[in-house]
Amino acid sequence: MPRTTQIFCVSTLYGAATVAAALDSDCFAEADRRLLLVCNNAATPETTPAVDEMPGFAPLRDHFDGVLSYNEAISPFHPGSWSPRADDLPLFERYLRRLWGLGDDRVTLVLESIQVNPSLALAQVFTGAPVDVYADGLMSYGPTRSKLDPLVGTRVRRLLHLDLVPGLKPMLLTEFGVPAQLVPAQAFLKVLSGLTGASGELPAVPQDAALLLGQYLSALNILSPAEEEELHVRMVRGAVARGHRSVVFKPHPTAPARYSRALETEAEKLGVDLTVLDSPLLAEVLFEKAPPALVVGCFSTALFTASAFYGLPVARIGTEELLERLTPYQNSNRVPVTLADVLLPALEDGQSDGQSGEALPDGLLGELVTTVGFTMQPQVYPKLRPVAERFLAEHFGPRTQRYFKRRRLTSLGLPGGIPQRLAFLPHNSTARRMVRRARALKKAVKR
Repeated sequence: MPRTTQIFCVSTLYGAATVAAALDSDCFAEADRRLLLVCNNAATPETTPAVDEMPGFAPLRDHFDGVLSYNEAISPFHPGSWSPRADDLPLFERYLRRLWGLGDDRVTLVLESIQVNPSLALAQVFTGAPVDVYADGLMSYGPTRSKLDPLVGTRVRRLLHLDLVPGLKPMLLTEFGVPAQLVPAQAFLKVLSGLTGASGELPAVPQDAALLLGQYLSALNILSPAEEEELHVRMVRGAVARGHRSVVFKPHPTAPARYSRALETEAEKLGVDLTVLDSPLLAEVLFEKAPPALVVGCFSTALFTASAFYGLPVARIGTEELLERLTPYQNSNRVPVTLADVLLPALEDGQSDGQSGEALPDGLLGELVTTVGFTMQPQVYPKLRPVAERFLAEHFGPRTQRYFKRRRLTSLGLPGGIPQRLAFLPHNSTARRMVRRARALKKAVKR
């Protein structure tokens, strides 16, 4: 009888910790071998440490019988862009089985972000393998970002996730009836505690400082580098306005060093102590070793971990601007940004924190997220249209309208779009010509 091998694909330390917590909680059946497959998805993997090279990884290694590198297996291609041709799938399965010593093993895959590479490529190569998916962050609360091949989607048995937003169920892969399963928070915190102990000496971090989380949004083409620098500067100003005199900035591991220069200039101007962490530590290590008095970010998963698991005060910044700037509308960051905007208090005075205008009624978070998910992927979730229509008809207003684009609602024929009697205008050549003339006149006046 062939042996069974479970292959766990990870690209972040947070994801590896989630998988380890699931193993400690007996979420997986016994297997003859458990292999950790590390994918380095950084834009330039050669200059960025992989998961198994990061501080604190050592305790995670003990959960597996071996560690493999996906980057080495497909070199010189990038894991995020390479995928095999359909005719080459049997060839690549034989290649990987020989390279990783799988032989005739019965393989089970445990993947993240299955709708994109490298997870999608692995699911296609190991055509007959059952698949479990785990959530590495907030995106699991949103829709599957594209229509998934049924030959892949129907093999997914469950979605493992942390309870980052208590009471909210993930939407990811529900089009295939995939059930969600919680990874116990206590098991996750125990794993993180082990990472903290193995991370070595931290840089000198002031007690009770405000921790600012960078996300490198310019790499996602959401903001320009200059706009992102300004967002970080606003974080410092907001923290100082709240009375904090010590600030710690944790840049994204792949962010360029120049981001810290603008912060240092602003911190010096405001007369506050600034510490920039250059080591690629998990933010959760800081939560445990040097708990901050406030955690500030945009829509980082760490904000929710800090609030839900560590009970730390958090504040968000820039979410309203990002909701407007995210393109295309289907951008999979839309639901994480929405959750941050709805649930977390604003850092800056005068910025909407959910209390201005009409507050979101209790118990409607799930319907809001479902409606946003439907408007993002209506072809994938056509059965959710009645929920979206009811929610928008009853609750579209000052508190909720920033989560939707009027043009999108109009194209889908949903409440909140252009009134039906005016719906002809976007398709009317005369109306379009008048709009172009008006815009030209406006530009001429500005000159």
